[in-house]
Amino acid sequence: MVINALAYGIIIPLLYPYAERFGITPLGMGFLFTSFSIMQFISTPILGRLSDRYGRRPILLICLLGTAISLAVFAAATNIVVLFVARMIDGVTGGNVSVAQAVISDSTEGSERAKAFGMLGAAFGLGFLLGPAIGGLMSQISIQAPFYLASALAFVGVIAGAFLLPETLKPSLVKVSKKESLFKFKELVHALFVPATGIVMMISFLAAVSMNAMIIGFQTFTNDVLMLNTTQIGLFFSVFGLIGVLMQVFAIGWVLKRYKSKKTILVISTAFSMLVMFAAYFARSPMLFFVVMSFFGITSAFRDPMLSALLTERTRPEDQGGILGINQAYISLGQIFGPLMAGVIATYSVPSVFLLSGGLLALALVASRWLYVRPGKVNL
Repeated sequence: MVINALAYGIIIPLLYPYAERFGITPLGMGFLFTSFSIMQFISTPILGRLSDRYGRRPILLICLLGTAISLAVFAAATNIVVLFVARMIDGVTGGNVSVAQAVISDSTEGSERAKAFGMLGAAFGLGFLLGPAIGGLMSQISIQAPFYLASALAFVGVIAGAFLLPETLKPSLVKVSKKESLFKFKELVHALFVPATGIVMMISFLAAVSMNAMIIGFQTFTNDVLMLNTTQIGLFFSVFGLIGVLMQVFAIGWVLKRYKSKKTILVISTAFSMLVMFAAYFARSPMLFFVVMSFFGITSAFRDPMLSALLTERTRPEDQGGILGINQAYISLGQIFGPLMAGVIATYSVPSVFLLSGGLLALALVASRWLYVRPGKVNL
């Protein structure tokens, strides 16, 4: 997953400058992100169930292969249509995160699981530490070069997984999983309205809308308002990646030893992230914006590991891939609404996107009061 995150870290800061060459506006950028997320919303629950049925390893490798192909197509694009096709290909095979989370869930229990999810987050953070700097430097060769490199790295991930990754799904759970359908729309609705899992996924959805709105705001703000070049934007992202690695490798384990309640850690993380997003609206210089966004890297590092740990604790072992796939589907919905909302707002005021992001986290904070309802194990 370090390799997977490295591939994405290389391209994320460059998506808008690259797509802008084809006439993409901030609103168009929102639609480009949305095309990926719509396909991911449809496919991720199915991929999660397939991983429950046929194992984590083959599904994860298929997902990484899809990423490699899509990035190569994106780099070779000659028009806007090909850009959208490439992002949609990646969306169809975009279940790698939920399958990787299922591997963690298969292999750990209790507080160790939360720390392991933190380490998984650190793997992504390491990719985002190195990736943007590499992408920024590679963009000096050509704007397409970073995308070709990211594609090659994703393919290296496929090869590494084929030889090094063990299967973690227990055979006894496969028999149970084969009795379940691959996709039932009512499962999406059922999981959302069950108190044990529903509130976790609602917070996850709101956080995803906020995060993906912020990403659009970040890209348009650094490119159009601060007037940074691709190398500078890449270095910005690298610093955030470094903060994420440090927080998730060292801070999460330390905090869990002192504060046993994952719910409380999640609430505090969400509250401080909300305040930082509101502060970002007023940060109109590169240095001030850098400081504010660095604080966001610190405050938001705890959120996703706590959400994943809470979700898997509230679900039966044979449904781990399914519930994580469903949660990723709601995150995909967030990836649909976030960029679209941010694209519309950025058309009128780019900094106001950060107010939108903070407002969504405020809603997540309100919803978090229902985390304290006593949960049971959900049967999907």
